[in-house]
Amino acid sequence: MTIDEDIQACIEVLNRGGVILYPTDTIWGIGCDATNADAVKKVYDLKRRDDNKALIVLLGNVEHLDHYVVSVPEMARELLDVAVKPLTIIYDGAYNVAPNLLGENDSLGIRIPHDEFSQRLCSEFGKPLVSTSANVSGEESAKTFADISEEIKQGVDYVVNYRQDDTKPRSASNIIMLHSDGTFKIIR
Repeated sequence: MTIDEDIQACIEVLNRGGVILYPTDTIWGIGCDATNADAVKKVYDLKRRDDNKALIVLLGNVEHLDHYVVSVPEMARELLDVAVKPLTIIYDGAYNVAPNLLGENDSLGIRIPHDEFSQRLCSEFGKPLVSTSANVSGEESAKTFADISEEIKQGVDYVVNYRQDDTKPRSASNIIMLHSDGTFKIIR
């Protein structure tokens, strides 16, 4: 299967409210349409995670931030320009996403991926995409596709073929909580 076929299959599943297992610029992720509350619930259920613990989303590019965050601090754009490693920023005042994605103060973690697959998937899907580690809550995050449990693989509607044979261990993104007043806190 080609990368184009994988992306098209993902988009079809996402548009039906399904859940996918896919490679990101960091670790493998469980994803769904971030605007579909029922799909988001499926992800929480699969991970056996309390829905009071917010999930992050991926966006196709920086320009899309303004469509999902009330007030994007200028510092966010600067950080994204200079970040060497993948960076997730938690913003206050998120909107246009499923309410069960949001944390305290309507906060939402957002990352702009830079790898080919997740960048193209986000851009072609045209909506934010949930991206949470491909593991049951409390278990260690899978560093490669081979590390993902059968429970997770069997619990999604589509498993991406691209990069399944990649054995290079990956790690999660850095995370910064950035408030609209410019104050911030480094989470990871």
